[in-house]
Amino acid sequence: MIRWGVIGCGEATEKKSGPAFQQIEGSKIEAVMSRSAERAQSYAERHGIKKWYTNVMDIIDDPNVNAIYIATPPSSHATYAIMALRAGKPVYIEKPMAASYEDCIRINRASEETGIPCFVAYYRRYLPYFKKVEELIPRVGKVINVHIRLAQPPREFDGSTGAAMPWRVQANIAGGGYFYDLAPHQLDLLQHYFGYIIEAKGYTANRGGLYEAEDSISATFRFDTGLVGSGSWCFVAHESAQEDRIEIIGDKGMICFSVFTYQPIDLYDAEGHQTFKVPNPQYVQQPLIENIVRHLQKKDICTCNAISATPTNWVMDRILGKI
Repeated sequence: MIRWGVIGCGEATEKKSGPAFQQIEGSKIEAVMSRSAERAQSYAERHGIKKWYTNVMDIIDDPNVNAIYIATPPSSHATYAIMALRAGKPVYIEKPMAASYEDCIRINRASEETGIPCFVAYYRRYLPYFKKVEELIPRVGKVINVHIRLAQPPREFDGSTGAAMPWRVQANIAGGGYFYDLAPHQLDLLQHYFGYIIEAKGYTANRGGLYEAEDSISATFRFDTGLVGSGSWCFVAHESAQEDRIEIIGDKGMICFSVFTYQPIDLYDAEGHQTFKVPNPQYVQQPLIENIVRHLQKKDICTCNAISATPTNWVMDRILGKI
């Protein structure tokens, strides 16, 4: 039985991952931890979990916990992951893997030195929607260009200060602005489809003035196969400009799909225009978590590990000029 200790009781654990741990054969949540006693106790009681903690070492040292799930803001990912790995416990980390490429390297070093596996929540690789995109790629022939476009209006509390400021726009906590929270899924998917990005350059700006982090980004990148791509992200757009779209352009057609809104997939090829509606499971992390559990039970191999996740942080840090 894989008995998880969950560090962090936020939105991801409520809607995407937490219930999945409980539904998978050979898996259960043993304990949860939050620095807020009220939040930890509430989460435990609502989900039927017997133990809750407010100190991270207590949950890592719990003898009944044999795997750790880290669902905290990125600035603490490396510290908690390394603590758990050195305690001999496999780790599953929310994306992005860490707040910087350098922190990813530190996690990988600890995993290599201890021989304990570390996995990262790039769960979209496993969802039926994105598997369908992968299945359709040969239909467009030789892929010659890819392009990402994401535009969103400001969120309710983006102009707040102090404790009300969202952590996702505080670079010292999140690694950057909303780009560091959302672009990882897009960039990981493209590298999953087309190989690693080996060159990346970006231009960043703060056009809205709601917070200090970048809110508008344009980037170009090159894959190890020679394929080139580009991306634009804006998080202070007018509502009329909202967009969530990736285009895969081939010499025989084009695929258009979304990453966050799961709009019908558009395929344009020699047969004309086709659309595909592909439902995903209720708890979107369940397929990946099931693969991780089977890996830990020595029944399967999960490739969504820290080594495969690290290049995405490298690409983001290159785009933001952090390295």
